[in-house]
Amino acid sequence: MPRAIAYRHTPPPSIGSPWRRGLSLLTAAALLSACVTTREGRIGADDGDACRTQLVALDSTGNFFGEDILRGAAMGAVGGAVLGGLLAAATGQRGSGIAAGAGIGAVAGGLTGGTLGYLSARQQQAADQASLNQAIATDLAAENAQLDRTQIAFDQLMDCRFRSAQQIRADAANGRLARPQAQAAMDNLRARTQRDVQLAQTINTQITRRGAEFDTAIDTVAPEAKQMAQAPSRTIPAAARGEVKLRLRPDAGAPEVAAVSARERVTLRPARNGYAQVETASGLRGYAPASAFPEARSLAARPAVAEGGDVRSLAASNIARRDNFAESVGTADRLAQQGQGFELAT
Repeated sequence: MPRAIAYRHTPPPSIGSPWRRGLSLLTAAALLSACVTTREGRIGADDGDACRTQLVALDSTGNFFGEDILRGAAMGAVGGAVLGGLLAAATGQRGSGIAAGAGIGAVAGGLTGGTLGYLSARQQQAADQASLNQAIATDLAAENAQLDRTQIAFDQLMDCRFRSAQQIRADAANGRLARPQAQAAMDNLRARTQRDVQLAQTINTQITRRGAEFDTAIDTVAPEAKQMAQAPSRTIPAAARGEVKLRLRPDAGAPEVAAVSARERVTLRPARNGYAQVETASGLRGYAPASAFPEARSLAARPAVAEGGDVRSLAASNIARRDNFAESVGTADRLAQQGQGFELAT
């Protein structure tokens, strides 16, 4: 059962102008220090990249998480500054002493604002437990919608990169590209993909920080949601019946990135959509239908998360979405680092 929460609204204290000026400067500094770079600074200028549209789409989705993550930290810093200023005033300090107290409070508040600021703010705004649940559910629904957009944008960008690699291989095989030119094009494509993954990792870091705010709230209003979303961690050794193509993600429409030969020993993990995540002895990962491996019968499927509108279902699906995005970024990172999918001959 969710824990009972006491709600209390306390009017702001009357404070002097020196403290207000100190708080304003601290707040402005906190916000300015977190300013993001320009799009060109993040992804470079348009240089004829065939996947530029997909790259811009992914970069655009990251703005949401960057801006919203600041909210929790800023709320924590402001709240901590208020507390620090009040403590300084209570001890008889004046002027610069109060401002210094506010600064100390802002530093302390900033450390906890990322995880506690969001829940604290929602608790202060809510009249009762039901309204708190509804407010968090509304926020989770918006977060989930944006996570879907980010996942789709990343999938489309990776599809574009790996299909471009397939085209370069085809052009080299039929003589439309000489091997030196094909190799240079493939090296350039791999380098672009690695930069794409770095961008996705930055977005994933923002998602993780934002997720920490939600996790604190979820622990309060729907602690069972984490168990609902928890994926099975068991892995099993296996061998393919015959050659098995590995795909970029658990989707029949995803690009093929590698192949496992007949009887090659691999490790299987649960995945979605009837697929298993396959890892080779060299550390390569991809996805294949679980039915391609006899041993997969004993592999527990990843649970499907209900997409209900209640706070518990929204919380569970939020956790699952975050895990799925992190997993897809990790898979693409391994492929790009190892050069798998970027060879001239397969």
